[in-house]
Amino acid sequence: MQEFAGLLPIIIMFVIFYFLLIRPQQKRNKQRNAMLGALKKGDRVVTIGGMHGTVQDLTDDTMILKVAHNAHITFDRGSVNSILASEPTSAEPAEE
Repeated sequence: MQEFAGLLPIIIMFVIFYFLLIRPQQKRNKQRNAMLGALKKGDRVVTIGGMHGTVQDLTDDTMILKVAHNAHITFDRGSVNSILASEPTSAEPAEE
């Protein structure tokens, strides 16, 4: 019983560490992976470096962003920070 009392503070610290640091990080990683998995052509995105563009083509690891009229840049798929919206297609009327 005396040996367990000495380990109790260490166990409590580990449990607190898990719930305050490890678990929220796993949750954020899961949400980010879901966002990257839902990425599709026509999505307007912002990269980690702050570049705004529209997804023109996707592969498993890379994507091509249209950042200006005739300017296309290749990025790693993991460089997406956020998805802003999808570009309206020809079937969807553009909002004015």
